[in-house]
Amino acid sequence: MGLYDKIFKPKTIVLSNGKEVKEKFTRTPLILLILIIATVVSVQITGFDLSLLVERIHQFFVILGRMFPPNVDYIPNIWGPLLDTIKMSLLGSFIGSVVAIPFAILASSNIISIKPVLWIVRLFLSIVRTIPTLVCALIATYIWGLGTMAGTVAIGVFTFAYVGKQLFELIETVDMGAYEAMEAMGATKSKAFVTTVLPQVLPSYISVCMFCLEGNVRYASILGYVGAGGLGLILNEKISWKQYDSVGMILVILFGTVLIIEWLSHYVRKKLT
Repeated sequence: MGLYDKIFKPKTIVLSNGKEVKEKFTRTPLILLILIIATVVSVQITGFDLSLLVERIHQFFVILGRMFPPNVDYIPNIWGPLLDTIKMSLLGSFIGSVVAIPFAILASSNIISIKPVLWIVRLFLSIVRTIPTLVCALIATYIWGLGTMAGTVAIGVFTFAYVGKQLFELIETVDMGAYEAMEAMGATKSKAFVTTVLPQVLPSYISVCMFCLEGNVRYASILGYVGAGGLGLILNEKISWKQYDSVGMILVILFGTVLIIEWLSHYVRKKLT
């Protein structure tokens, strides 16, 4: 019996057959206490000041007000960076999704029985997932220089880590009966996987890839802050010059683009389910 149960004694319940069972006291107070302590410590460490937040929050609406009405004359300057952003997202998402497949297979415990391989591949996927996209783009700019190449690499790395984790978890939930039957009939692991496991995970895999693409368009739009091209480049420039009406126009175009891509993604996912 733990310390908590010693302090808050379990309730004894007598069943209809005369058997006694003990119902432990709810852990809700303990969880709430931990959350409160964690919140207080976080406030102390971060220096969060609620009064300052309330006092300065109106500045957000001041800047937002300067963005509208948007500068329509700036639209011709947006199309080029917008296309760069979309191209980075599409290419990076495609490369990352394809490269993730073999790693996801190697990380699936129901396909690979060699535990060291599972641990190494899963550890690698976890390490890659911890790298922020902006940091990855910054590193890529030092290797491949400024421009969309660095942005594409950063998007590809993020997609690889995200899709890889989702895919190996999908593979581990499939019905392995057909796979084992194919192996018993003499089929190789690869052939058994393609004919039995792949059809089960393919719709969900494509759905995950499309969902990832939606987010990548938004992520790619800020990679210009570290020189990776796209909308972030002109967005950073206009914010620096405090040309908020042009910033408003960029955000409106980006919002419309994201809505269109999300609609297309939703349509594709709906057809697959």
